[in-house]
Amino acid sequence: MARQAGKTAAVPLYGYQKRWLEDRSRFKIGMWARQSGKSFATSLEAVLDCYARKVKWVFLSRGERQSKELISQASTHAKAIGIAIEEMESKFRAEEADYNQLEIRFPNGSRIVGLPANPDTARGHSANVLLDEFAFHKDSRKIWSALYPTITRGYSIRIVSTPNGKQNKFYDLWTQEQYSKHLVDIYRAVREGLDLRDPETGKPATIDQLKAGMSDPDGWAQEYECKFIDEATAFLTYEMISSCEDEEASIEFAGPLPEGELYAGVDVGRKRDLTVIWVWQKVGDVLWTRLVRRLEKAPFRTQRDFLFSLMDGSFFKSRGASHTIRRCCVDSTGLGMQLAEEAQERFGSAAEAVTFTQAVKEDLAVTLRRKFEDRLVRIPADRWIRDDLHAVKKYVTSAGNVRFDAERTEQGHADHFWAAALGAHGAAGPAGAIEYRSSGTRREYASRSMDHFLQM
Repeated sequence: MARQAGKTAAVPLYGYQKRWLEDRSRFKIGMWARQSGKSFATSLEAVLDCYARKVKWVFLSRGERQSKELISQASTHAKAIGIAIEEMESKFRAEEADYNQLEIRFPNGSRIVGLPANPDTARGHSANVLLDEFAFHKDSRKIWSALYPTITRGYSIRIVSTPNGKQNKFYDLWTQEQYSKHLVDIYRAVREGLDLRDPETGKPATIDQLKAGMSDPDGWAQEYECKFIDEATAFLTYEMISSCEDEEASIEFAGPLPEGELYAGVDVGRKRDLTVIWVWQKVGDVLWTRLVRRLEKAPFRTQRDFLFSLMDGSFFKSRGASHTIRRCCVDSTGLGMQLAEEAQERFGSAAEAVTFTQAVKEDLAVTLRRKFEDRLVRIPADRWIRDDLHAVKKYVTSAGNVRFDAERTEQGHADHFWAAALGAHGAAGPAGAIEYRSSGTRREYASRSMDHFLQM
């Protein structure tokens, strides 16, 4: 039960809600899972404060509907503990627009004002402030700049939200040191009493059932596990990537190596994008990065010669090692077709041409992500690689199709991601049957090769 100035709140509280009420820090921030009772606890704190002394609170919500819901929750609290409040609704003019201002007035002169948040409504008050679902406020940084001066004269600020990527002011504030932080993910909430029972049927539910019903790993991680999903669509998060970085993984080849077969992936570019060749070594169940070669605007002959030196082992022999590439998967889409053909002619089934359709890209991307999730890959701690792996995003088109893509930057077009994914695909199992003939004209071979892939 929550107490304020000798008054008992006639409401049951979970452990994490009690801790929120008991924390009197001036600067306080909470990151709570969806439907875990954050509005309940944060509005109760304001009501109890208003009962104990003459004070003013301003609630800023992302919109009018959310503002009404939060004020309604505060009204319910006040009535539950026997406070004869007065509820009012009026128009509040900010710049050129009118907004609904909701207000609760207490017998001792305290007030709670509810407003939809924008930089204009955030001005004009001196009060304690509650920012509700702040990660979802439009123009959050402008709102913060306009709002912060309102607490200058000793007032407190409360910021609560579920995460919404890293590109907002809530993320900036959460990562600062001066705030008293309250993290409540779904696992803590359930441990401390949150009831997942179906309100209509009364049947109990488990976290696993809730997760299965959502059927969206990224959405679950953000909404319930309180993880910052980068830009909400990043396929590999920075956290996931950094957890697989290891000093023993290398960009430049450094032999001798432990026992383990080598696999390579080649994402082919020429004028606009890099050609990236990524070499993995499979040691047990883990893929270790042994070489990442970036060929920027390199002639095809240079690209071919370097790849062939890996495939036939001459590159490794020149560095005192006796390795060869067991299997190499080459992007054969567009510019890569010639390199893939020549590799197959020279090395047979050790070279596999991979045509990038949406279905193939999805398979490659999902396979690579699973490796990162299970920490079955080791990569160099390199900023270029890190950002390139992070750049790929998962999109769902209006037709319901899944698409994987990345913005093209000066450093490329997620070339490291696709080279790494192709190499991981190569290490996943034996090469499929690929028709090729080492004799005959190139025209005959190219025709047969294209017919084969068009039929796949």
